[in-house]
Amino acid sequence: MAKAGSAKAQRMERLQAELAQGRALHISAVAKLLDVSEMTVRRDIQQNPDKLGYLGGYVVPRGMFEPENSYTLDMAADQQRDAKRRACEAALRYVKAEETIFIDCGTTLIELVDLIPNDMPLTVVCYALNVAERLAHKPNVTLVMLGGVYYPASATFFGPEALATIASLGINVALLSAAGFDWARGATCAHFHEAEIKRKVMATASRNILVIDTSKVGRLRSVLFAESSSFDAVVTERSEDETSRRSTS
Repeated sequence: MAKAGSAKAQRMERLQAELAQGRALHISAVAKLLDVSEMTVRRDIQQNPDKLGYLGGYVVPRGMFEPENSYTLDMAADQQRDAKRRACEAALRYVKAEETIFIDCGTTLIELVDLIPNDMPLTVVCYALNVAERLAHKPNVTLVMLGGVYYPASATFFGPEALATIASLGINVALLSAAGFDWARGATCAHFHEAEIKRKVMATASRNILVIDTSKVGRLRSVLFAESSSFDAVVTERSEDETSRRSTS
């Protein structure tokens, strides 16, 4: 037990040193750095909530995230990873070579980024740190990162310059996420600045596709950003619905 405790203390000391400059490290990079499994990293975070946080797949120092970003919520989101992956596999058909697409923030569409073939030429617009980090490794992607002030709560950037950039782009397809979706009430998210980005993108894009796992269906969050009829399709791990064929009654 003493040896196990000592090893854990050494891991924490090394990890805190790596995060000391306010950096954020993806959980896979942390696992490789410490030569342990991602499950062990998650356990270490859970046992040290006063020192570490977990946000959008990244391990961050405690001071970098807001109180609402509880480890428990992020870990609960991780439990839907397989469903998110299947939803993104279904949504991949909307990603076409040589087009310009928008990829929303959150943990769902990260799976879509990973599914984009490395040899597919694309222009991709995004405003989330975790999405941009993955896209940067795609050799044939032209990445357009929307600027502004960084919001740790959702690992996103927002400001007037972001809205102006969106207005100047020709977006073929917007792939959007939501924290909650109800056919009668629409799509909702947790942060007001996210809603502004989503609305601006949806007004610009030729097609708007909502990609969610079914745990989001029937849920409502604080900010409504679109009616269900605003989407050309709603894709989940179980089905795809063209909104024009779906009754909201």
